Amino acid sequence: MKILIVEDEPRAASQLRSLLNKSVFDFEILAIIDSVEDTVSWFGKNMAPDLVFMDVQLADGLSFEIFQKIEVTAPIIFTTAFDQYAIQAFKVNSIDYLLKPIKQNDLDAALNKFSKSKSLSNPIGPNILKELLSSIQTPQKRSGILVKEGSGFVQIRVSELLYIYSQDSITFGVTHNKRYIIDETMDQLFGSLDDTKFYRINRGQIISKISVQKIEPYFNHRVKLSLSNPRDQEFIVSRQKTSDFKDWMNK
Repeated sequence: MKILIVEDEPRAASQLRSLLNKSVFDFEILAIIDSVEDTVSWFGKNMAPDLVFMDVQLADGLSFEIFQKIEVTAPIIFTTAFDQYAIQAFKVNSIDYLLKPIKQNDLDAALNKFSKSKSLSNPIGPNILKELLSSIQTPQKRSGILVKEGSGFVQIRVSELLYIYSQDSITFGVTHNKRYIIDETMDQLFGSLDDTKFYRINRGQIISKISVQKIEPYFNHRVKLSLSNPRDQEFIVSRQKTSDFKDWMNK
């Protein structure tokens, strides 16, 4: 079985590979791709794989955008950290999914389903795509967030956050005067934020539009940002996202 993995988190891709190694299926991983742009390019140059594992949130946007740009005939198993609003869309449209963090028994069940029925994924039609995108966008506009303080938790307003970043598998949120630990992954957190106010500039950083003070050209067609209260952080917008980020700033 030839498998393509579309996943922008190296740790998640590594975990998936490890779980596949423990399964009873023989497989070959053709490639691991981290963006919409590179996935579209890969499908344009290669034969369709037997199966695709595809994350919902990629380095340069939602993976559903792939199907707006190219026809994908390979069966898809989506992986997602989004909540039940999104999960319901997968169920209704008979598209299989794995909820992160992926468990071995869930992966094995999905592979068994694929093995018994080679129809996990038809080419995704416009109506299904519209429903999926709507379901992802519905839970955004979160107003408050629980953060750790001492031995407990307090709630702060999302509007207070200047940026969010991940370091050593810990998610931090920074305001004008304090840094907090947030007990959520970057995928979970970004999926609940208002995407008109927050932007994921790379795998490990989400920034608020109000925190951006300056944008400068940077090496390899990227841009570097100056933000309020940077706390020794460097903010580089990934190459794949530079054009989209500039459009987002202008909205």
